[in-house]
Amino acid sequence: MKLVILDRDGVINEDSANFIKNPSEWIPIPGSLEAIALLNQSGYRVAIATNQSGVSRGLFDMATLNSIHDKMHRELAAVGGRIDAVFYCPHSADDNCDCRKPKTGMVKEIAKRFSVELERVYAVGDALRDLQAFSNSGCQTILVRTGKGERTLAAGGLPENIIVCADLSEAVQTIISVN
Repeated sequence: MKLVILDRDGVINEDSANFIKNPSEWIPIPGSLEAIALLNQSGYRVAIATNQSGVSRGLFDMATLNSIHDKMHRELAAVGGRIDAVFYCPHSADDNCDCRKPKTGMVKEIAKRFSVELERVYAVGDALRDLQAFSNSGCQTILVRTGKGERTLAAGGLPENIIVCADLSEAVQTIISVN
């Protein structure tokens, strides 16, 4: 099975320093939904790995997070795409959980759920913590310049063997071209 793991905010949808707190604030990055649909059409399953500490901070509840994801699923379906699973960490950094990126718990749970070896999985993120979690799990890691991507690239300290792409559309073209 071919699987791609995506971070959500800054990769699929516009990011916000104030968090995405309701469905109206969830705005897809141009071309990202079509890129996911192309992955699906090319035989890939797609999972999301996203930190959502806004839940533990009391900025939104689980029902609201689910409604945000419902909007994402509906808009993807409208362009012929789908997300096979959404994994999220609702904890704050102070909770010291194993699932919050840059730790690898969420990524390893995805591998377990899909029965895949992570060395064969591409993972796309825009923040250093995404890249660290993906790389430390053994994924083939891609940094996109959308969201926090430009700042992440400028700050340096990236894991080795990172592929850098302008956005999710370019990342998907890269993934498809090598497989």
